[in-house]
Amino acid sequence: MNVILLERVKKLGDLGDTVKVKPGYGRNYLLPQGKALPATEANRQVFEARKADLIKKAGDSLNAAKARAEKIGGKKVVIKARSAEEGKLYGSVGPADIVRAAAAQGIEIEKSEIDLISGAIRQTGSYDIAVRLHTEVETSLTIVVEDEKA
Repeated sequence: MNVILLERVKKLGDLGDTVKVKPGYGRNYLLPQGKALPATEANRQVFEARKADLIKKAGDSLNAAKARAEKIGGKKVVIKARSAEEGKLYGSVGPADIVRAAAAQGIEIEKSEIDLISGAIRQTGSYDIAVRLHTEVETSLTIVVEDEKA
């Protein structure tokens, strides 16, 4: 299935690129999310008519993400969790826990923007995590997991 991308899609292409994707990915993700149009001649004309507007929208989105990255970058979020004496947590700290703790400290991030590369946090300590605000904008956030008793 060939589609015309209406925005930059990570590992696929940039705005305006015509790419070949698997039919399920195109039908079930790209088209419903408004990220692409089927690559027909009529849709090419629609894209050309909307191109300037789409480029402006993409630029605004990128600038907003860069502004958020400056606010978030280098911040420290402290999360209290129950743990055993050797520092192993009863359970784990995942993206939802990080979003709640960040919101309590006035940092606005979405669960989908958090990238825990090595999986959920299961030990007390300090961790640097990646926060992907846009396909081109990434910043880091320091998560400190402490024992509730401390």
